[in-house]
Amino acid sequence: MMKINQTVLKEFILVGFSVYPHAQTFLFVVFFCLYLPTLTGNLAIMGLTWVDRCLHTPMYLFLSALSFSETCYTLTIIPKMLADLLAKDRSISSIGCGLQMCFFLGLGGTNCMILTLMGYDRFLAICNPLRYPLLMTNMVCGKLVASAWVVGFFISVIETALIFRGSFCNSNLVKHFFCHMRAVVRLSCLDSDLTEFTVTVMSVSGLMGTFLIIILTYVFILSTVLKIPSAEGKQKAFSTCASHLTVVIIHFGFASIVYLKPEASGGDDTVIAVPYTVVTPFLSPLIFSLRNKDMKNAFRKVLGKKFLE
Repeated sequence: MMKINQTVLKEFILVGFSVYPHAQTFLFVVFFCLYLPTLTGNLAIMGLTWVDRCLHTPMYLFLSALSFSETCYTLTIIPKMLADLLAKDRSISSIGCGLQMCFFLGLGGTNCMILTLMGYDRFLAICNPLRYPLLMTNMVCGKLVASAWVVGFFISVIETALIFRGSFCNSNLVKHFFCHMRAVVRLSCLDSDLTEFTVTVMSVSGLMGTFLIIILTYVFILSTVLKIPSAEGKQKAFSTCASHLTVVIIHFGFASIVYLKPEASGGDDTVIAVPYTVVTPFLSPLIFSLRNKDMKNAFRKVLGKKFLE
């Protein structure tokens, strides 16, 4: 199983959940049952936003962009993980590992950026309602989303390049269910501690930076909402932010467990990563769709047209 070369490592073995041999079929069923509605929910949000003109607004364009990003994010990891749960050969080529890591980091960073942009959109809508149509047009929305992808993948390429710049000679066993940067960098022949520290600082800085910006926008939103005289007006303003804030807490909460966990604290990194990679993408479309009247109305319209046909 172990094909180790002191200079060039051609493949890695993803250990993943093989340490729990008797639970792999059960885990496959659980993860598959979570992945199917995740994929369906995100595709439904993108489809409804595309077909319903009432949803052609910045708020729903950002939501559609997040759904697309999360769909790509889960496709990067979960299909391979599901296949490995049923297969004996859990190998992945060195190039495949690098690409998986690059896309995982890039799409994760893009998700954080889009969630930040959604918070900024709500900030403009509530704190500057008169200027909002001028400041946040669909064109501006598209440029901001494109910028989120560029920044996310710019950081991702740098991190991946730092990890794969040298050779791997310690082992080819990646103690994870995908090519997680910490699990792979520990196999490097170079100073893995320095590289791990550098890429972790980059990831944590991006994570905490976007989270603090979102918190700052909600401080301004809260101060504006509290000045609204009517209780109905306050409730309406809060309702437009509730879904976003819920997803932000879940997303950054689970991500912080993965990236801020002290090395000495122990614990299985494979299990710890499940909430961030599987559960968060599953909950996100549910929260955004179930708590959104416009999305429900768009869904009813589509169903109504189908029945009329």
